[in-house]
Amino acid sequence: MSAAANWVAVASTVCCVFLLLSWAVLPVDKTYRHYLSICLTMGVVFMNLGFVIPLAGNPEQCYDAITPNSMSTSPMCAASGFFLILGGWSGVLWVFLRALSLHLQICWQLVVGRNFMFFSQVVGWGVPVIGVILAFVLSGVSFRFGQTCHINHKNSLADLWIPLLVFAGLTIIIQFATFGYCIKVYLASLSDNSATTEGSNMPSYTNSIRTMTPKQAYRRVRRVIALQWRGIVIVLIIVTDVILFSIVFVFEDNTVQAVKDDVTLAAPWIFCLIENGGNKVPCLDLASSLVVGMPTIGAVLFLLGMNGIWLLFLLGRWSMVTGWWDLFVELPNRNKREFVSVDARLDDLKKDTRSYEMLSRDTGKTMDESVTPSVETPISPTLARSTAGSPMAPDRYPANNDGRRTPDYFGNTARYHAPARSFSSPRPPQTTVTWDARETYARPTSPPYRQQDRYVNPLGMNRI
Repeated sequence: MSAAANWVAVASTVCCVFLLLSWAVLPVDKTYRHYLSICLTMGVVFMNLGFVIPLAGNPEQCYDAITPNSMSTSPMCAASGFFLILGGWSGVLWVFLRALSLHLQICWQLVVGRNFMFFSQVVGWGVPVIGVILAFVLSGVSFRFGQTCHINHKNSLADLWIPLLVFAGLTIIIQFATFGYCIKVYLASLSDNSATTEGSNMPSYTNSIRTMTPKQAYRRVRRVIALQWRGIVIVLIIVTDVILFSIVFVFEDNTVQAVKDDVTLAAPWIFCLIENGGNKVPCLDLASSLVVGMPTIGAVLFLLGMNGIWLLFLLGRWSMVTGWWDLFVELPNRNKREFVSVDARLDDLKKDTRSYEMLSRDTGKTMDESVTPSVETPISPTLARSTAGSPMAPDRYPANNDGRRTPDYFGNTARYHAPARSFSSPRPPQTTVTWDARETYARPTSPPYRQQDRYVNPLGMNRI
């Protein structure tokens, strides 16, 4: 049972590593990373390492026939217990901070910014480190069952279980307070009949957020929940796992302590061992009342090991897969395509002498110096060809020594006529464009004209 839970933790670690690499390598528009999600995932990785390290090292659980190994006798035990307690503390603290952030945004309309981020980093990592130190100093860890070291019973309630349950309880209280506020806003929006909120979704300026109507508040809360529902589910899952883990182990410690205080509770088990010469197999039924059942403990370990898988399903996005596809498949193909800039092409043309000298096809030598060298240009000779056959057109094709004619593309220079109302330069227009009301259906603004003025006799224009 314990080995199977450890392999589940291995799969969970792989999922968390994929998330962390995606957040570190891929762009933000592919992952939508946030420091609350990153730190929570790192905490789950630490918790999973408490199960993965013993699976890789396969440590010896027993120091002698009746004494298990502890952190002082087995470095593997110390490492697994350290990461398990650190991961548990980190998971509880970061889900608490995530629930607090959501509560401040929804219920108090506060924008959590840089100050909250610094506060979260100090609390989210400082408190777990202090908790691990206290647990190792006051209680210690040892092989209690399975290949993972767990905290000993001595002082464990004061230095681990009660603080964890306190933060988990605060997280649940904050989360349900947020849910209660959302329900209140929803019920208030049902009775809001104000016409001013029908066409507006959000207040027009920041100060009006305190005077929002119920419908506006409901729309705002609905948007926040639509964006944060994955984080809400993660908070509920991890808090449930931690509370269940704490309750099971506290009950286990209390059972062991009760047997230690009253030896008569274990009398049937002791007599059975004496009768069978120390063989515990026939006496396992008598020991079931002294400890927590293995199915319950196995279920708790499985739930703890699956947290990384839940993180992948809830915090992961399909855009991460497409982002990795673009990174490893399309990017090498893009690099294979040779890119040549325009400047590089011009440099190649300058190095080639044929780009500025017209060579003879027959001899390969340069043509006569009296003929102007022709430069390769994209200008089309359509205009020159159209005017070549006209008797008024000049000779645009001067004859070479071999009788061939070279088109002169630069014989005439085209003139640029600036538009009348061009404002490309900071100067007023030179001419004023007017319009004639007689050519339109508009009412004339000039003095009224006569009907006969609309007709002008072309034969009488030059009459003396």
